[in-house]
Amino acid sequence: MNPRRAIAAMLTTTFVTWLGQRATAVALPLVALAETGSAWTTGLVGGAVGLPMLTSAWWARSLRQRLTTGRALAGVLAVQVLGLLVVPVGAAVGTVGPLHLAGAGLITGAATALSGPGQRALLADICDGTGPDVAARMLAWQDFAHRSTMILAPPLAGWAVTVGGPLRLLWAEAAGVALGAALLLTVRGTAAPRAESVAGTPALRHVLARHPELRRAVTMAGVGGLTWFAFTLGLAILGAETGRPGLLVSSGMTGYGAGSLIGALLAPMLVPQLPPLGTMATGWVLLGATFAVLPAVTSSLVLIAVLAAAGGFAMPLGIAALNRLITIRTDGAERRAAFAAESLVHDGAVSIGLLAGGAVIGLAGAGPTLVVAGAAQITVGLLAGPWLRRAAARPVAERRERTLAPH
Repeated sequence: MNPRRAIAAMLTTTFVTWLGQRATAVALPLVALAETGSAWTTGLVGGAVGLPMLTSAWWARSLRQRLTTGRALAGVLAVQVLGLLVVPVGAAVGTVGPLHLAGAGLITGAATALSGPGQRALLADICDGTGPDVAARMLAWQDFAHRSTMILAPPLAGWAVTVGGPLRLLWAEAAGVALGAALLLTVRGTAAPRAESVAGTPALRHVLARHPELRRAVTMAGVGGLTWFAFTLGLAILGAETGRPGLLVSSGMTGYGAGSLIGALLAPMLVPQLPPLGTMATGWVLLGATFAVLPAVTSSLVLIAVLAAAGGFAMPLGIAALNRLITIRTDGAERRAAFAAESLVHDGAVSIGLLAGGAVIGLAGAGPTLVVAGAAQITVGLLAGPWLRRAAARPVAERRERTLAPH
């Protein structure tokens, strides 16, 4: 298959599957509440989705090394379709309960833990032979396709729920993922799947240990994921505390989404020209500064949106820089493990942060939590970035020169 067609098929798959996933984020809680009559069940799917991701370093270690073709990834999406059908099929026959919701979450979570890193690795592999930094640019365009759904999906979902009810959206998501699987069937891989033993496949921690810059970048992504709750939950609670429930978080998310989309649109052109680790560290420092300042500007919705847009603009550049770092430092089995480590650390940290975030804000308050979360991101950006490492290396070089100099 022509590389351009393969790339187009993979980018379209990303857009279609994420559009469905973000749209059903609105519909699924409504269906769960209507079918079970219990509010606590509305979070079962989301909670169950995170479990396979958090444990994927163990159960997915050998599986991810077999995902080297579009056909193999299409099989993973087919399993995801089966998980997505559990709730709408159960609703059609009137048997949706907590077990169905948890089962749907576990199946789709396991498929997502494999398909996300696998698609990024295969896209990078396909681009490797087409020119320098093509892989980094195409991964940035893939991120743009993903982020564009943040703007398109919510209003589309709201309209669809109003017109036809939430259940139809669940059927539509399954159909969208099935379409993505069909597109991936047309994509050929660049390496034959290898039936390696678990002992012969690189462990995620070993890949990070062998690549210090990659370890620093993944650490930044993990801290960013862990503190994300401070932005979403923090602004929501600050809005309620100031008598404007929903307004602060909606302004922040709107600004973040707009800035993020602009950053993602420019990332394919900018990131190949910038140093990866410095670009990522700068983005994290900027986002941390945004978090820290937000509690001081809660009186202005415009300022909240502008600050959130600045932080949102930096994030696609940072993520594109991380993906570029993976593509230029790794290949083959190491590359697949590196993308899996990126997903595990970031997405797992997001899940943990959201799980514990309410309790943290309840103890410390929304404003102080945002300030501390911002300070944590600034600190990790400064420590993990390239600047301190260069400063530490300079005295060593100076001592070496003095030793070699004639006396």
